Amino acid sequence: MSRQRLLIVDDDPAFTRIMARSLERRGFAVLVCNDADTALERCPGFAPSHVLLDLNMPGTSGLVALPALLDCAPGARLVVLTGYSSIATAVEATKAGATNYLCKPASIDEILAAFGEAGPAPVDIPSQPTSLDRLEWEHLQRVLRDHDGNISATARALGMHRRTLQRKLAKRPVRH
Repeated sequence: MSRQRLLIVDDDPAFTRIMARSLERRGFAVLVCNDADTALERCPGFAPSHVLLDLNMPGTSGLVALPALLDCAPGARLVVLTGYSSIATAVEATKAGATNYLCKPASIDEILAAFGEAGPAPVDIPSQPTSLDRLEWEHLQRVLRDHDGNISATARALGMHRRTLQRKLAKRPVRH
């Protein structure tokens, strides 16, 4: 049986170094790319069986690169791991072919479970509905993504002052 090959696409060098080391200990051959364009160049030659993809990176967004990565690695399981999670990006990533979607920070065991390498993780059903603050923050994230990360254009689209938008985006509400 051939060794499983995992492509990590994330712009955080400390995170990727730790993640690569941990996954190599679990038997994976690992290739790290710090941006989506490099990952798209190196993906065909590496032929990954698994892809761990960040969304928010300089240059091409992980969400934009996702379908192209799956095209050059057919059959690969792709998990999105992001610190900028929202319901909108989770739905979009899943529709584009992501196997799963996780919020940072996530443990190696959680990541492997998301790939389907471990038993299914228990599903935690919240006892409270999503807070209005969280829903507002997710909406702001979606509109910001629709405007390619441009704060000024997003503020104009939402009819609010740029500084107000920046303050609201900085106050990431807890998940409920």
